Amino acid sequence: MLGVISIQYVAEFGYMAASALFMLGLIKLGKVKSARQGMSWAAWGMAISIAATVALLFADDHWSTNSVLFAVGSAIAGSALGYWMAVKVPMTSMPEFVAFFNGLGGLASTFVASAEIPRAAHLQLSLSDLGDKDHPGEGAMFAIAAALAIVIGAVTFSGSMIAYAKLAGKVNKNRAGPLGSQGLNALLGLASIALGVWGGFFAADPTQLYIAGGVLLVVSLVLGVGLTMPIGGADMPVAIALLNSYSGIAAMTTGFVLQNNLLIVAGSLVGASGIILTQIMCKAMNRSLSNVLLGGLQDAGDGGGAKKDEGYTKVKTTSSDELAQVLDSATSVIFVPGYGLAVAQAQHKVRELATLLEKKGALVRYAIHPVAGRMPGHMNILLAEADVPYEQLYELDKINDDFKNTDVVVVLGANDVCNPAATQDPKSPIAGMPVLEVWNARTVVVVKRSLASGYAGIRNELFQMDNSLMLLADAKKALEDTITELKAL
Repeated sequence: MLGVISIQYVAEFGYMAASALFMLGLIKLGKVKSARQGMSWAAWGMAISIAATVALLFADDHWSTNSVLFAVGSAIAGSALGYWMAVKVPMTSMPEFVAFFNGLGGLASTFVASAEIPRAAHLQLSLSDLGDKDHPGEGAMFAIAAALAIVIGAVTFSGSMIAYAKLAGKVNKNRAGPLGSQGLNALLGLASIALGVWGGFFAADPTQLYIAGGVLLVVSLVLGVGLTMPIGGADMPVAIALLNSYSGIAAMTTGFVLQNNLLIVAGSLVGASGIILTQIMCKAMNRSLSNVLLGGLQDAGDGGGAKKDEGYTKVKTTSSDELAQVLDSATSVIFVPGYGLAVAQAQHKVRELATLLEKKGALVRYAIHPVAGRMPGHMNILLAEADVPYEQLYELDKINDDFKNTDVVVVLGANDVCNPAATQDPKSPIAGMPVLEVWNARTVVVVKRSLASGYAGIRNELFQMDNSLMLLADAKKALEDTITELKAL
């Protein structure tokens, strides 16, 4: 008995240490320079939490060798698979990767909460007898936590899978029959609440409880699809941040189901940070958080904008040779990275070009829009990979006023985040969205593979402004050629 108690104390201490490491890791993630260390601390926290959980199996009166082997084997297999995916998945697919992992987190919470339904049946939940006599109210608390874990976890899983499919180009629709309409989403939400209340408080026997749990799971999965379907590509950074928050909340509620303090702490951290990030993304895109929560984000792609290389009449094209000459005489240059930079894997080349310009005496900076790319912080990660000094990265509000004093702005695959329609066309789908006002620079060179629209699905008048030049090429190839020409000058 003494040995069992000792194991429990050690495991709880391990949970406390893991919680501290998670919080410290999150703090470190707030700065680029310390982000890698923050990730390491969080990883060690997860390793400690897994070890503590396995140790608790030995404190269980019903533990067996098979249960321990299964737990250890699952941890090893999951770690190996996660490491392999992290190494193999290219940076351009990282948004899909994040969405996929969010979904797995929600699915895990759903599985755990569903597996606890027999415990709910044992507690004999009803309005007249909430839990056992020694622990009044325990049944009610358990019912609420279990229902929330199933609903939020299932919504996170199915919603994240739709987000993954949209980001990967496997799903291009915004409706699937009635799925995606706010009316149906509201009905499904009310049905989820009703099923949770009925199953938790009114189910007369275990069979009814199992039925309520099963139907609740199905309804929640459909609700997740309906909430994510209407979200367009331009709004996907917001969706990813929100789904990340959902996965944390699902883990937190599962912690209440299992009475596990570590899950509650870790889930709360993820949920809170996800909500904060969602609000930042909404502000950056001029979106309403209430619309996001209701699945009401409008797909700007339905706005009827040009989606092909047509509709432009005054576009002036240029070449890498001409770009090199323009940059050679520039005293100040700002690079604006976008998803095209990620696709071309050109971050190292832009860093090489920037270094060359600095040696020639030019002031070089990078303008980072909060939602450039396909996930929050996408461009920061790419540029950090190329060892771009963090001090050269400027957020939108800190650099917008400097464009008018800049000789050359080189836009690398960005589109909607530097579209003047946001400030000049009140009827545009992106009207009011804060954008990088690159058109105020003396010369703007847009490096883009084609004149096709971005995720918002609308044309960009920047392409045919008097001070704009279009370099229609792959970003990496264009930069390589420009570097060669610049060295020859």
